[in-house]
Amino acid sequence: MFFYEEILRAFQKQKVKYVLVGGIAVNLLGLMRSTADLDILVEMSDDNLRKTVKILKKHGYRVKQPVDPMKIADKTTREDWIKNKHMKAFNFYKEDELKEVDIIIESPVSFREAGEDTVRIKIGTLILPVISIKNLIKMKQKTGRAIDKLDIDELRKIRKLKGSI
Repeated sequence: MFFYEEILRAFQKQKVKYVLVGGIAVNLLGLMRSTADLDILVEMSDDNLRKTVKILKKHGYRVKQPVDPMKIADKTTREDWIKNKHMKAFNFYKEDELKEVDIIIESPVSFREAGEDTVRIKIGTLILPVISIKNLIKMKQKTGRAIDKLDIDELRKIRKLKGSI
């Protein structure tokens, strides 16, 4: 079993519409770097977000924020968090296993845009939707973090080696 497999299997079974982004996507696309959290870009429909939250709660994940996690599935609340609290991601954690899942709620790449050229990576019976190198670079360019600048340089090298745009 690999890290977060139980969550990813539940997402596949419940047909959650999501794309892997962040450090795990970087690893799956060919660049090895240490990462511990699972970053996902999800379709922002209330129903899809409800399914996502139910799965995370069922598997023992909690939120750090002092709010009901199901509120993320309410468009008005979500928009308020983005506008007034400058929220970019909604974090769930599982303290006893040191696991964290970030649902990206504000991104320079929309779920629809990410879905247009998602890379599908098969691991056993799981098929993981992973953001394309092009879109991952676009997301990382907006963060300003040093690690993301390093990732961008390496992702560009991988893209060139693979002959992708």
